[in-house]
Amino acid sequence: MTSRDAILESIRANLPQVERPLPAVPLFDANRPAKLVDAFKESLERMGGVLLDPPTSGDVLAPALEKIAGAKVVCSTVPEIKGNRDIAAIGLPRELADVDYAIVRASFAVAETGSVLLSDADLHVNAVAYLAQHLIVLLDPADIVVNLHHAYRRPEFRNARYAAFHSGPSATADIEGVLIHGAQGVRSLSVLLVRAPHPFSSSSGGRMREGSGEQRVEAVPTNLHPDAQ
Repeated sequence: MTSRDAILESIRANLPQVERPLPAVPLFDANRPAKLVDAFKESLERMGGVLLDPPTSGDVLAPALEKIAGAKVVCSTVPEIKGNRDIAAIGLPRELADVDYAIVRASFAVAETGSVLLSDADLHVNAVAYLAQHLIVLLDPADIVVNLHHAYRRPEFRNARYAAFHSGPSATADIEGVLIHGAQGVRSLSVLLVRAPHPFSSSSGGRMREGSGEQRVEAVPTNLHPDAQ
C-alpha cells in the first residue's frame, strides 16, 4: 500500500458517521426575463460578444459562412459547417495556433451572464477555444438557461471532464481602465442561434447533403428556433 492509499484509507475509516444533508439552494429565478434570447443577447454584448442576426431567408448558417469566407484556416467541430483543418487529426494543441476561425457548438448558454458552456465533448481539443483568432459558437436557443444556478444543475456541466463558461472574447484591462480584446485568447466571439441538428429525424428541419465525399447536416431557415421563453 502506498502512502497515498494509506492516507485515503485512514480518512475513509474516520469519516463522521452522521447524516448531514446539504442545504437546499434556491434557483433565484423568480424575476426571470420575459425572453431569454433577448436577455442573453444583452449580456453577451455587454461582455464584448456578438449575437449574429439571422438571415430573413435562405441558409440560416449564412452569417457564419460570411465570416469565414476569407479565412485561410478554419477548424470546425460541428457537422453543419465544414472547415479545412480536421480537429480529429490534431495531435498536439500547438497545431491549432494558426487557426483563423474555430466553429463549435455550445452545450448551453446562460442569459444572466451572456456565457456559453464549452465542454471537452464540444471542443474535442480544448485548446481550440483559446488558440483560434476568432470563435463562432452555434447555440440552440432552447438551451439558454436563466442563470448560473440553473446552469450548475445541467448534466453537461456536472458530468463533463472539462467544461468552461466563455463570456465574450478574451479581454484584459490595465489600471487606467483601457480594455483590450484578444490579448490572451480569441479576438472575437460570435454566437449564431441554430437548432441542434437531428440528421436522422424527418421533423428536425435539417437535411443531409453530400459534400467533399462526406455527409454533413445543413440547417434550413425553419431550423431557427423562436425566442426561448
